Amino acid sequence: MNRELLMLVDAISREKSVERDVVFGAVEAALASATKKLYGGEVDIRVAIDRDTGEYETFRRWHVVPNEAGLQNPDSEILLFEAQEQIADIEVDDHIEEGVESVPIGRIGAQAAKQVILQKIRDAEREQLLNDFMSRGEKIFVGTVKRLDKGDIIAESGRVEGRLKRNEMIPKENLRTGDRVRAVILGVDPTQRGPQIMLSRSSGEFMKELFAQEVPEIEQGLLEIKNAARDAGSRAKIAVVSHDKRVDPIGTCVGVRGSRVNGVTNELAGERVDIVLWSEDPAQFVIGALAPANVQSIVVDEERHAMDVVVDEENLAIAIGRGGQNVRLASELTGWKINIMTAEESAAKQAEESDSVRKLFVEKLDVDEEVADILIAEGFATLEEVAYVPMQEMLEIESFDEETVNELRTRAKDALLTMEIAREEKVEEVSQDLRDLEGMTPELIAKLAAGDIHTRDDLADLAVDELVEISSLDEAAARALIMKAREHWFNA
Repeated sequence: MNRELLMLVDAISREKSVERDVVFGAVEAALASATKKLYGGEVDIRVAIDRDTGEYETFRRWHVVPNEAGLQNPDSEILLFEAQEQIADIEVDDHIEEGVESVPIGRIGAQAAKQVILQKIRDAEREQLLNDFMSRGEKIFVGTVKRLDKGDIIAESGRVEGRLKRNEMIPKENLRTGDRVRAVILGVDPTQRGPQIMLSRSSGEFMKELFAQEVPEIEQGLLEIKNAARDAGSRAKIAVVSHDKRVDPIGTCVGVRGSRVNGVTNELAGERVDIVLWSEDPAQFVIGALAPANVQSIVVDEERHAMDVVVDEENLAIAIGRGGQNVRLASELTGWKINIMTAEESAAKQAEESDSVRKLFVEKLDVDEEVADILIAEGFATLEEVAYVPMQEMLEIESFDEETVNELRTRAKDALLTMEIAREEKVEEVSQDLRDLEGMTPELIAKLAAGDIHTRDDLADLAVDELVEISSLDEAAARALIMKAREHWFNA
């Protein structure tokens, strides 16, 4: 029987042009599967075939897990302390094996063994085709729609298949079997059954790759697409920059009579594309991204990574766009939160902020509103600025003499010290279970303490928008932190 096994392996290896080890692996899997049926439960079986003699051994295996984790599957797991009684130096994630009686090949059934072997070989052939395709480094998948699978499109390029999921298609696009299709390759998902190459026609990366094909200067390194934002099938924006002063980035991407941008637009089902000049200056970048709206002024808030953009009434609707599309795409393109407002709204907001700063100065510096207004008019907005800006800058204020300046600086430093002591006392009230939560930083703990969040349950009770306001985290990070804080509820 062992000799027949070797002959079978050699024959299949030659017929299917696959390595002998792949065929041996298939036979071992078939034998292991048959052995598992004898035991029942979720046992772990390993079969090892000698590649020279055809003899094989069968082992039952137990996975070593941490003591505190407990046994999730007693049939195939063993706690660390129990494993160490058998092997002293064994560690977590190692395996303990015990030899068991091997199942004769004849008892598997020739048909079952053949099916397992052929499936393994098909998997190996598919993996080889996939590896060959991906090794070519192509970013655009060009193929033909082969079939539909639960709303997803399966496209074929040669002997390789890719999956275009419903949410990665351009909305209202109707692709039929036999249609030619192009899509960007997002990557390979080995957990997928069937085609494992993941495709997209709705991502910004697809549009960037289309421009790279239409505009040779991008491949030559003269131009670079910094970022892209899309409402697939409707409108998009790309940010470009030139690395050669002789090359106009926007005109080059548009092409003669719009030939290049039209080539991209046609592939994207008529999607309108705005080409924006990228700038190192965030404010200038945002102004370009909001085109065709004209911007009157911008106030940059570095701490919140946000900008208040002031436009006149005529440009308000253009800046916001239908359904907020223009400002949303501009925000995604630049990475800044953009607040569109009129001059009146901006003035009202500045007045409100001035009132807040005035109240702070009057209360903490123990001065009247007139002195506070002088500081505000000179651009002071925080106690830190009053306490630590160079002395000479404050002496240049006509209304202040040296004695007044020294007194203001002293009061500001004293106020900051008092506030810091109070802040530390609040931080000390934060429980250890909240401090130990994954993702916590001293800065975040201080912000939570200032918001009267002292325990893990306090954090777990918050809504996402509440945590964003307290911590300045983005929505995704805030949501993840709250879910982490709630884990002990579900475990309990």
